Amino acid sequence: MASISDVYAAQRSFFDSGATRSYAFRKAQLKKLKTTLKKHETAILEALQADLAKHPLEAFSSEVGLLFDEIDHTLTNLREWMRPQAVSSPLMHYPSASKIYREPKGLTLLIGPWNYPFQLLINPLIGAIAAGNCAILKPSELAPQTEAIIQKVIKDAFDPAFVAVVTGEGHIVIPEIMQFRFDHIFFTGSIPVGRKILEMAAPHLTPVTLELGGKSPCIVDKGADIKTAAKRIIWGKCWNAGQTCIAPDYILVHESVMSNLIEEMKAAITRFFGEDVSLSKDYPRIINEKRFDQLTSYLQQGTIVAGGQTDRSNKYIAPTILTNVSFDAAIMKDEIFGPILPVIPYNAAEEAIKMIAKNPYPLSLYIFSNSRRTEKTFIDKVAFGGGCINNTLVHFTNADLPFGGIGYSGMGRYHGRSSFDEFTHFKGVMKTATWLDVPVKYPPFKNKLKLAKLLMR
Repeated sequence: MASISDVYAAQRSFFDSGATRSYAFRKAQLKKLKTTLKKHETAILEALQADLAKHPLEAFSSEVGLLFDEIDHTLTNLREWMRPQAVSSPLMHYPSASKIYREPKGLTLLIGPWNYPFQLLINPLIGAIAAGNCAILKPSELAPQTEAIIQKVIKDAFDPAFVAVVTGEGHIVIPEIMQFRFDHIFFTGSIPVGRKILEMAAPHLTPVTLELGGKSPCIVDKGADIKTAAKRIIWGKCWNAGQTCIAPDYILVHESVMSNLIEEMKAAITRFFGEDVSLSKDYPRIINEKRFDQLTSYLQQGTIVAGGQTDRSNKYIAPTILTNVSFDAAIMKDEIFGPILPVIPYNAAEEAIKMIAKNPYPLSLYIFSNSRRTEKTFIDKVAFGGGCINNTLVHFTNADLPFGGIGYSGMGRYHGRSSFDEFTHFKGVMKTATWLDVPVKYPPFKNKLKLAKLLMR
């Protein structure tokens, strides 16, 4: 295998040659990626089954099908996105015309997580390719079967001088590779690691996209459709066994409907996975024993009203609902990232907003309500990355919606046009004709101030 320095040098040379810039090249590479994904689709689903016990339907929906949609959306719009954009010019500089040219940034480093180990690495790659960049991918070593299939897919689809994969322990490989200067870094993972990525990028002044996480609240008001809310919350929480950065982290429910919501959520768990969830082939497992141990430590921090069963040998934790949870407990300070769901009552919207402020800047916010006033209150008064009204998770699937965090939950955004823009340099150029040269800007300035004010207002 070539060294990191060799791969970096080859990509720098390839990018500098201008080969990645044309629309035809970018289009061809996106099509090649789609063809290769289809070729390896079964192996990808098998790898996700091995690493996270994901049912093929869940794996396809969240890790492969989304990529097909993203590629198709990008191919449909890429030519338009690449076009220079004409903008207005100040009268002071007449006769001038201004344009924004969209150019690739150069060499990109994409660092993926373990929870959606395929999709969350390949999705930003689509944006990097569409924008005309080269890319080095670092998959998570915590999902080894998926790491292996990523290597096969990328090797099959691309010359390593264009797109390459590096593997190994993240705490060793990432500092080594970040000694080199990249033109953009895209990281998906935890807040503590995100801080380290930003620190390592700072000496090179490399722009960084951070897709992090946080505690995403789910609001259920007294006028919500409780049965539907319960079903959609449990679906969102149990997808990938809660190991989702945008999973509902905790519920704030109006006290008048709390007991009803809990009963409906219990019913939804049984409806989805049967009386004994451990026997369901539709319910994933925790990634490893370290995460299992962290999650089970939360079970003592409230009253278990549903679930609570665990099996360390099988990395199984049942969907669990907790009540009587204190905001001072670790479970309400850490991002849970598992199938444990605290339910906390509130009486008024302002009270719920104050509760959310204890864990500011969530990546997602979910509002279950039939009141537009309630929707507006939470949208206006809570800073969050994105979210849903009367649903969970699904905003992530819309390529026309930018996806990204704010504050502690991240910086930058991607999906669709936003991905293209994130990996693109916007070069502003003003062109001035020579047939007229307005003298007001040139010295001497005597008696010109009044005219300059008129031109610049």
